[in-house]
Amino acid sequence: MNTTKTKQQPEVIDAVVIRFVGDSGDGMQLTGTQFTDTSAMFGNDVATFPNYPSEIRAPQGSLYGVSGFQVHIGSVEISTPGDNVDLLVAMNPAGLKTNLGAVKPGHTIIVDTDAFTKKNLEKALYETNPLEDGSLENYRVIEVAMTSLTKEALKDVEGLDNKSITRSKNMFALGMVYWMYDRSRDYTIDFFHKKFKSKPQIIEANTKVLNAGYYFAETLELIPNTYTISPAKMAKGTYRIIMGNTATAWGFLAAAEKSGLELFLGSYPITPATDILHEMVKHKHFGVKAFQAEDEIAGITSSIGASFAGDLAITTTSGPGLALKGEALGLAMMVELPLVVVNVQRGGPSTGLPTKTEQSDLLQAMYGRNGESPVIVIAASTPANCFDYAFIAAKLALEHMTPVVLLTDGYIANGSAPWKIKTVEDMPTIKNRIIKEADENWHPYNRDDETLARNWAVPGTPGLEHRVGGLEKDKVTGNVSYVPENHEYMVKIRAEKVKRVQNFIPEIKPEFAQEGDLLVVGWGGTYGSLHSAVKEMNEAGYDNVGFAHFNYINPLPKNTEDLLKRFKKIVVCELNYGQFAKVLKINFNNYNFVQFNKVQGLPFGNNELIEKFKHLLQ
Repeated sequence: MNTTKTKQQPEVIDAVVIRFVGDSGDGMQLTGTQFTDTSAMFGNDVATFPNYPSEIRAPQGSLYGVSGFQVHIGSVEISTPGDNVDLLVAMNPAGLKTNLGAVKPGHTIIVDTDAFTKKNLEKALYETNPLEDGSLENYRVIEVAMTSLTKEALKDVEGLDNKSITRSKNMFALGMVYWMYDRSRDYTIDFFHKKFKSKPQIIEANTKVLNAGYYFAETLELIPNTYTISPAKMAKGTYRIIMGNTATAWGFLAAAEKSGLELFLGSYPITPATDILHEMVKHKHFGVKAFQAEDEIAGITSSIGASFAGDLAITTTSGPGLALKGEALGLAMMVELPLVVVNVQRGGPSTGLPTKTEQSDLLQAMYGRNGESPVIVIAASTPANCFDYAFIAAKLALEHMTPVVLLTDGYIANGSAPWKIKTVEDMPTIKNRIIKEADENWHPYNRDDETLARNWAVPGTPGLEHRVGGLEKDKVTGNVSYVPENHEYMVKIRAEKVKRVQNFIPEIKPEFAQEGDLLVVGWGGTYGSLHSAVKEMNEAGYDNVGFAHFNYINPLPKNTEDLLKRFKKIVVCELNYGQFAKVLKINFNNYNFVQFNKVQGLPFGNNELIEKFKHLLQ
């Protein structure tokens, strides 16, 4: 008897949000990434949100050990990984329990029934089996014995142990989802051949299980038809899916090429910034010198040494590491050397939530050093524009001869989005201030009249011998100076140098309403959520709501106050307790800034933002 259904034309939909969840060893990150990449190859706009525990192997079946990957794909503009989930794939009871609240009523849940054992139900704190007690009656539940079916599909494959066979069940789930959303399996099968080219049994096993899941879904009466999402309309060009950390690394590679300097990275591994170091190591053929230091302090001080020697020098870290780098960052500011410090923010304080996102390092970036020590602070806002702001951070550091702190966060660093590939010719010029020879009036602290940036004299250049260090120095010669008036002058000139960066950064441009009743203000990685929420409100008729997102924090854009005074109310939305709101209050104390804060290790959701904005308008 043939149980295969007649293939119908897929139903066309604009977008879908899918979440894969299971134990940290269930391969949910790989499953989600493969679905994302396949959809991007098809031409969909995509946004992703990996969400995983900090432990390498959290206790199996535990609620806090759930690893998840959410992807939002569409034929329309996709700014966020989505709020409400259309399809949840839960590989165990813990995944179902911790993620059920995100699923829209009436929508689909796929579960591996083999995992719903008494022991696993107890670990997930279920008193009864949710597949039997009626608690899921508001959803379309597809019960699949994935583990058993995986074993059946691989019974004839030789050379695989039971563990390897069981680990392939994520491909069964992926095959089902590919059928449901009319996706090709070709990209993933090609991935198997590249990833496991020396392990033919693994290639065969994963391919068989992927196909088994695909054809199994085809037989299910609970899935009446398939869906498809048309390619998105995007600007012409060549695109690839890129993660924020990768984009950051590539931005620095482009800056090194554009500035004509060698690139040095001195860093100590720390979640979630380590992937920048991993990516840099791959590009030694571009002249990258990547140094894995023994600690955070060695990471930044080695970079300062490289900058002193004439390299484009960067160091990468996360919140706790930025705290350790504070003293050396003050040294780079004092000596007036170019340096970029990348801080991929995570939940804190202390070890905190190392794999979750937060924006709570802003004040540390602004003020976390002794003495009067201002530095340039900028923030990326999407996975793709991590490339642009890494490039800009290098450009500002080199042209203004002062450190720059580039803030990203775990959400955009680990998330991915389409990125239109750029050529070096597309990027703006970068002028480095290295001088090759001295004239009779040369001094190490001669300054450019426009930027106040000093000369950059590389050690070993004849005639350019000079002295630098952490002691206060004479305003011209660089020799140690304890003259009170000289110290005050140098403090003011270093601050003025950072302030003058205002003349070299773009003005802030609001989206949607240019004036009106409510201005939504954000910074950094909250861009997608805030943009999406304000867009939805404008489409619903709230054309009195504007949106301003800040990428330049210190200094702020010149026209910031001109923008603020155009709106009756201003709400500052942050994943912290109001740090950017404090910065705005310091600079513009005659405005009443309403705060909307979230500190849960999670990004903002559309619904909670829209509810807040509507309340403020009332």
